This record gives sequence, structure tokens and C-alpha cells, in this order.
Amino acid sequence: MENLFPEDVRKLKPEEVLPKELLREDLPFLGESELEVVRYFTRLSQKNFSVDSHFYPLGSCSMKYNPRINEEVSNYRGFLNSHPLCDEGFVQGCLKVMFLLQELLKELGGFKGVSLQPMAGAQGELTGLLMIKKFHRLKRSGKDVVLIPDTAHGTNPASASMVGFKVLVVKSNKEGEMDFDDFMRKLDDRVACLMITNPNTLGIFERRIGEVAEELHKKGALLYMDGANFNALVGRFRPGDWGVDVMHFNLHKTFSTPHGGGGPGAGPVGVSQKLLDFLPVPLVAFDGKRYYLNYKVKHSVGRLSTFYGNFLVFVKALAYLLRLGDSIKDVSTFSVLKARYLRELLKGVLKDPFPNSPTMHEFVLSAAPLLKYGVRALDLAKGLLDKGFHAPTIYFPLIVRESLMIEPTETETFKTLREFAKALKELVELAKREPKKLKELPKNTPVGRVDEVKANRQLVVRD
Repeated sequence: MENLFPEDVRKLKPEEVLPKELLREDLPFLGESELEVVRYFTRLSQKNFSVDSHFYPLGSCSMKYNPRINEEVSNYRGFLNSHPLCDEGFVQGCLKVMFLLQELLKELGGFKGVSLQPMAGAQGELTGLLMIKKFHRLKRSGKDVVLIPDTAHGTNPASASMVGFKVLVVKSNKEGEMDFDDFMRKLDDRVACLMITNPNTLGIFERRIGEVAEELHKKGALLYMDGANFNALVGRFRPGDWGVDVMHFNLHKTFSTPHGGGGPGAGPVGVSQKLLDFLPVPLVAFDGKRYYLNYKVKHSVGRLSTFYGNFLVFVKALAYLLRLGDSIKDVSTFSVLKARYLRELLKGVLKDPFPNSPTMHEFVLSAAPLLKYGVRALDLAKGLLDKGFHAPTIYFPLIVRESLMIEPTETETFKTLREFAKALKELVELAKREPKKLKELPKNTPVGRVDEVKANRQLVVRD
């Protein structure tokens, strides 16, 4: 340990390293006894919103409960203490975990191959587009355009631009699906792929996806599906069977691994036969006797992460899948059922921009009618915090004015959904009756209404 720090660094005093204004003059007072210290930190933790303590109807993010068995299994010493530089012979169990997860994702998605390398959904998108670009480059096709519906996830155009593609937006129709005629007008020989989210960010299923895949393939283009909303389909529909060529899986959304806080994530990609030789390496293979890392992928786009990726995330996802088994289809069943139930409870409370289109795991409402009272979607979001609910996603998708994207997830009870609907109704009534009062909320949270612009420019994360 002595050799880790040079002698001159070890001798530095705190005031020689830290700015004077950050140094305490006295030790913090946390209490006079162990009991008071415990209560201090317990109360501090209760000031936070979390999935364990509050309902998160956060559309497009699937903030659902993470079963404790996942945490328990990922803390087994054999997993926790495995070193990534170990010889393959010493980590056969770890490699088996990865292999099984690859194979299960491959089956659930209907794909020919899966790589666990990407460490987030957005990196999964990047990986898919890198493969598509290399695929077309080897064919010398000159294709350089990516079509993206206006209901796609916001990271899609960013990922396409990062890879060097030009982005062309496809409009939605009055049912909230991608306009097929607009798609056909824009589908030419320069199109490399279409990036579609299905169900889309309105929660509406793109019913013509099979036809879309067929038309793309006629032009030598590929179909990328954003798998962020796969929890609405898992166990019942396989995107690969529709002609999807590449899709990323969000393990935190569909398979219950932790989400948020910038921590470890995973965004595996599944591919059709066309892109099998382009997958990132290493893949985990099994020769009938032992598991090993396979680096021999003919046109691989290379590595996306160091070593194995976020291995303990894989352990949690596999634990979830093995625990559910064939009942994995209940995830999609109940995610759709509960979203539709909540949408029905909120009928007439806010504007429904696509009232005749059935939705799946999430739905979007508009607070635009409240603008005449000087109230915005943001005010409803702040009010929900005051009532003990985290706010849904607001102002996305952009095609709906003053939008609230609501996703209850399959893990919430019907009782909780009724309480949420009641709270939102009360806030809408308050907006019409006393809008000034609503705009002063929240008042029961540790931090009240903040200046949004100032908060963005001067971030303060401590009391």
C-alpha cells in the first residue's frame, strides 16, 4: 500500500488539497448515541424517492421493482469475487451464466445471435448501427440514410448521427402509428435502415411492422428495432419473426436489473442471420464440455466494453428469467393490462391525443387544455410529488403538446393505480379552481419548487 502514493502526496494537509470553503471548521454532529446516528441516516434515506418506497409511473423507462432474489444471487461469493483476468478454466460458472443469458435472449427475441457486450441501451443502439454501417460498407452499397419515426426514442437519432448516418424523420398518422405512405415515399436506395420503436413511445403497437420489414429488405435495407419497450411483448411476440435484423434489449426495463443513477447497466443486442458475422466480441460459446470466449467473428465491429461487461447485471437478469420460466409472458400480460386499466381510470381527466388507438404498456395524455388556466404538465408533475408519487415522463414524445407519458409497469397493484388516478384528478381539479395554488407545489417535500433555469445552471446537490 505504501507504494501506491508518492511520499510528497501522503504528506499533504487537507487544506493544501481542498478549497478552503469546502473544509469544515468542526466535526458534523450526527447524534449522541448509536440510536440517534441510525435515526439520522434512516430519515435521510427517507427523503429520497425510490421504487422501494414510491410509485414511479415513468413512461419509457420501466421503473419497476427489482426482486431481492436477484440481489442475493449476485452477491454469491463465486460471482462477487471472480476476477476478469482469471483463466477461463477458473470461471466456468460465470461463463455459463453469460452463455445461458445469451441463449435465453436469443430465444425470446427470435434472433440468430446475441452479444452481451453493450453496457446500456444507448450503447446497444450504437452497436447495432455500427454493425449496419459495416454491413453496407462491405457491400459497397453507398447507403447513408437512417429513417426514424417521430415516435421513436430520443437516443435513436443521436446514435445514428454518431455513427455518421444522415437522419430522415418519418411522420405519424392519425392513429399514432408510423405513416406507411410517408415511409414508402422516403424509402429509396440510400436508406440503410429504419430504426423503429415498437410499441412506440405513445404505447401504440406498429401493426404493419411485417410489411415494413419486407419493403426494407426489397431495397437491401435493414430493420432496427429499439427494444426499450420489449416488456410489452416478452414471451408473446418475437421481433426476429417479424423480420427485425437487430434489436437491443434493456435488461433494466424488461428483466428487472437496477435502473438509474448512472450505475452499471446492460444493453445486449440480438441479430438476424445477416448480421451474425458482425457481432461485437467476445461471444460466449460452449463446445459440449467447456465454456469459452469466442473472438473469431468474421466481420466483428470489435469490443464495446472491457473484459466481460457488467457481469453482475447479467447474473441478476438470468436469476429473474430462471425464476419466472414460462411465466415470463405474464410480464407482458400484466404490463399491458395495468396500463390500459390506468388509462381507463384517467379517461376524461386530461386530453387523450389518440382516443381510438389501443395502447400497450404505456400511454400518453396531454395537459394542453390546462394552458388556459396558466397550468402546464410540469405543474402537474410537481403536484404529484407533493402527493407521494413520482412524476411520469413529461414533454416527451414531442409530437404531443404538454405530454405526460405514463407507464405503471406490471409490478404495481391495482390499488396503487387507483390512488394515482385519484391524485391526478384532484390536481387537475385544483388547476381549474385555484391554478396559483397548484403552481406553488410541492410543499411537503424536502425541497420545494425550484427555479428550473437556475437549477440547471447552478446544480446544488447538498443541503
